[in-house]
Amino acid sequence: MQESLINSSFKYCEDIAKKHYENFPVASLLLPKEKRRYVYAVYSFARAADDFADEPDIMGGREKRLALLDEWNDKLKESYKGKAYDPIFIALGITVKDNKIPIETLERLLKAFRQDVIKQRYESFDEVLDYCTNSANPVGRLVLMIFGCIDTEFFKYSDKICTALQLTNFWQDVAVDLQKDRIYIPEEDMNRFGYTHEMLQNKEYNVSFKNLMEFEVNRTQKLFDEGKKLIEMCRKRNGLNKLSKELNLTWLGGTTILKKIKKINYDVFNRRPEISTLNKIELFVRTRF
Repeated sequence: MQESLINSSFKYCEDIAKKHYENFPVASLLLPKEKRRYVYAVYSFARAADDFADEPDIMGGREKRLALLDEWNDKLKESYKGKAYDPIFIALGITVKDNKIPIETLERLLKAFRQDVIKQRYESFDEVLDYCTNSANPVGRLVLMIFGCIDTEFFKYSDKICTALQLTNFWQDVAVDLQKDRIYIPEEDMNRFGYTHEMLQNKEYNVSFKNLMEFEVNRTQKLFDEGKKLIEMCRKRNGLNKLSKELNLTWLGGTTILKKIKKINYDVFNRRPEISTLNKIELFVRTRF
């Protein structure tokens, strides 16, 4: 394959990553340049699939969205055979080959996107955690693989951070997800705190909701705390020092959102907590030095 085509495909993926707002870094300058392009390729693959799952105006509705995800899965399989024409899959094909990434890890992401199309409610926290095993945890494992780390102990702590990041996004986006008719707050937790679906649909902020969100935020913070060990593990392993800084930046980003949720007294209906540009600069400097 022509080098110019490969380079332009990776640049295409980089442009996609840089034009989307994210709470957490997507291959920041803390990562070596030669690794960043691989992360951009993976991100672009997941970003496009996520858009298929989220786009409510696709002609044909649910069935069309599922068909688009199936088509994306077919393109993924073809890229593993060295057959790719879409720039995202040209870059992804090089990425999985160079880093020996098994297709199952990427297919788990697609499984989560399909679930978003067909499942809008969760009975228990265990159900939400099961969703996170596909929607979030593969991302951390993919980044570790890009750095040549295939270690179950590292994966275990990476999963904790990634699950915490996904949960943080859920609590941050309660109002946004409601507009898509999705509720990730477990039914069992709503019942526990006496908060009804009618209250949620009306975006009713009261003591029950405040206590419910405080409960969710606290156990999410616990997952962050448990996963923080990964940062130190990477710092001590040869070749992963720069990754440890990126992970620390991601960890700080996630926990900062939780602090912002607390600061607004858990009223995520009237104000979506976000990391400002200034916050990002502060966190980057704090991590860099």
